[in-house]
Amino acid sequence: MQIAVRGQRISGQAILVAIVASTGGFLFGYDTGQISGILIMPDFLRRFATCSGVNNSSSCAFNTWIEGLIVAFLSIGTAIGALIGAKIAEVLGRRKAMSVECAVVAVGTLIRKRFIVFYATLDSAAAKFFVIIMFTFLEVVSFHAWYQIGIGRFVTGLGIGALSAAVPVYQAETAPKVIRGTLTATYQLMITAGILLAALINLGTHSINNSASWRITVSLNILFSIMLGTAIMFCPESPRWLLQQGRGDEARRSIEHMYGSGPDAELLIETEYRDMSRVVATEQSLAPVGWSDIFVPRNKTLYRTALGMTLQMFQQLTGANYFFYYGATIFQGVGLTSPYVTQTILNSVNFVCTFLGLYVMERFGRRNPLIIGGIWQGCWMIVFATVGTTKDPTTDKHAAQVLIISGCMFILGYASTWAPGVWILIGETFANRTRPRQGAMSTFSNWVWNFLLAFFTTPIVQQISFKYGYIFGGCNLAGALIVFLFLYESSGLTLEAVDVMYNDPNAKPWTSGSWAPPGFTDRYHFAKVAQQAPGDEMTMVGSGSDSEGPSGVTGAGKTTKKAATQGVERV
Repeated sequence: MQIAVRGQRISGQAILVAIVASTGGFLFGYDTGQISGILIMPDFLRRFATCSGVNNSSSCAFNTWIEGLIVAFLSIGTAIGALIGAKIAEVLGRRKAMSVECAVVAVGTLIRKRFIVFYATLDSAAAKFFVIIMFTFLEVVSFHAWYQIGIGRFVTGLGIGALSAAVPVYQAETAPKVIRGTLTATYQLMITAGILLAALINLGTHSINNSASWRITVSLNILFSIMLGTAIMFCPESPRWLLQQGRGDEARRSIEHMYGSGPDAELLIETEYRDMSRVVATEQSLAPVGWSDIFVPRNKTLYRTALGMTLQMFQQLTGANYFFYYGATIFQGVGLTSPYVTQTILNSVNFVCTFLGLYVMERFGRRNPLIIGGIWQGCWMIVFATVGTTKDPTTDKHAAQVLIISGCMFILGYASTWAPGVWILIGETFANRTRPRQGAMSTFSNWVWNFLLAFFTTPIVQQISFKYGYIFGGCNLAGALIVFLFLYESSGLTLEAVDVMYNDPNAKPWTSGSWAPPGFTDRYHFAKVAQQAPGDEMTMVGSGSDSEGPSGVTGAGKTTKKAATQGVERV
């Protein structure tokens, strides 16, 4: 089946492949969304919290720092997994890497379920000691030890973090150029779907008066991991990785999955194969890229590395995970009858509005949505904090309702701007050679700040309560300012043209929306000509020069012959 998008025919299978790969985001969202409700389930509290009464969950409470650790252990694992995931994908290939990483999540969850029975069958004290040491690192569900839950989440995080590095790369390398941005954003869409499903399952199981109330939610990780790990093996491998391994025929067949068959498709396949081969050959002729190479000022490499890490940092500092990690606890604290219902409402808004985000980022570019979104989110966070601080939501019904409304309005802005926008920018801001490592470092920044917020939120809230929202409100406004001052508008350009724009001394972030490659009146003209002559975008970007400046830029958007050989990747 073929689909026409902006005058170009693509294969429906290409869209399906991107959606399958996005399930890696679903696993992350599911683990993120489940912990909020689990932390307040009666059986979970009786088993793992400190209780003053026997079998009375209302007398049970977590130590402030222990609750933070239980939540944050996942983020520690994902931060490490994000750094090692890129290397695993380089060695094993994108598909096998994702399948192995799913196995880490699935086996970890399975052993959590079976640890108790297996341990009870052992007679030797030494054997039991060995099993405790070995299985502690894979244990999420235990008898009564909170640290086994935390460390189990850490191991699960390793798999999820590695997936977060592999999935966007795989999507970008297997998606047709004309819809690459939208398909990459489906990763964020699946994150929100996972968060929502976790909230729905918690809503359905929290009233069960035994460990099934939370074991069911956790155990479903096995099913979702097996689904992705199996389905991805039926998808085509990344043609770029296949070319790097010298498997040209397989790479061509993989590209065929993008465009289907037919006379028009043959031209696109041949052009894509030729350009990709040229890019890979050029990269392999150069010295390998090391981690230190992404921190050099030349070619604005350090600038863009810092920008990517800063955008990921501010995505966390928006305060979205304040609701996703601790939403049920927050709304239970204000006296609402069912915090699970409220959490489900917030997560539903998050999921639905992400569809709006796919349209907004494609229609209005990158800079303006992030600037407007940051201001919108900041204002609603300030409303949330002000109402929670000046009123008593435990006794004032209207104040509690305003908290829910302001939370929903915040998430509306976040889901339609900063949530998908930052992930799109990570895929299109960096130069081709350094993109994998810069992307991994940016993702690492996301997970580090995710951990810091998850760990410190509980003690901070105990000290300043709803005033915490003022901090997030200020961070949202600061994020909007950072975007205005430092982010270049990259929509409508090829990835090579984006590299030229960042190195053009005449291009400024606040004027970059009107920047176009030399020889073109505007970006619409550039995109139209590029569509009519696929494969020659870099030839069109500039006429070349014998005097090469930094990053192959000779001034005012002109490119050198070296830059013109770097192939094609349309945003």
